[in-house]
Amino acid sequence: MAAARVLMSGRPESVSFAQSVCGLLGAGPGLGPWPTYCGLKRGQLVLSDRPFPGASARLPLQRPPFCPFPALDQQPRAPGAELPTNRGVDLAVAVVLQSSDQTVLLTRRTRTLNVSPNLWVPPGGHVEPDEELLDGGLRELWEESGLQLPQDQFFWVPLGLWESAYPPRLSWGLPKYHHIILYLLVISQESQQQLQARIQPNPREVSALMWLGPDVAAAVAATEDGTDTPRHLPQDLPPSVLPGRSCCSAVRWN
Repeated sequence: MAAARVLMSGRPESVSFAQSVCGLLGAGPGLGPWPTYCGLKRGQLVLSDRPFPGASARLPLQRPPFCPFPALDQQPRAPGAELPTNRGVDLAVAVVLQSSDQTVLLTRRTRTLNVSPNLWVPPGGHVEPDEELLDGGLRELWEESGLQLPQDQFFWVPLGLWESAYPPRLSWGLPKYHHIILYLLVISQESQQQLQARIQPNPREVSALMWLGPDVAAAVAATEDGTDTPRHLPQDLPPSVLPGRSCCSAVRWN
């Protein structure tokens, strides 16, 4: 069994792969957000719907409307189709990097990756065992974009939590990956131009990147996956980040 990453307060065992984290925290049928108390520990995340000793943050938790985990017990399974039984829910971190002139960095995952290929996302990935959550986010930022941020030139705050599955819908097959993603807002004192000058994308993970201004980022984040006609999108919005081509709705904290 892999090291525990996502746990519930008061329970020594990790959350099992097939369990809906939102459901365990008392989430109803809606999209949330649900206020969640969090213990941000080295290499793991402890969650509860009420305060507990060691809780260091109260963050909104959300999931997409098509999240497969609430419906797993109600769906017939094809012969031979099984869920992973040798691991729990993994912990990932995503870095919403904002420049001093308020642009936000997005990267497009390569089409050859096993999980969420060709998707526009903030830099991020798995948190390693015994790794501080911020350190994990900054490591992923460096591995994907080549950016290293001087310690005295940024500050950060946790934004919220997102329950993620891949494949993301039951119509695509049973989920093979289950994550809770912690989004961190990292605000740099450097401008977009200064940061861009140091970027060296990793071609094995990143096929493209772009900086979004506040209006475009807000418009994309306000859309939901599955929306046919986005509302209030700027006319110059790049088509590559229209809904259905990005996961920016995951950074939609009400």
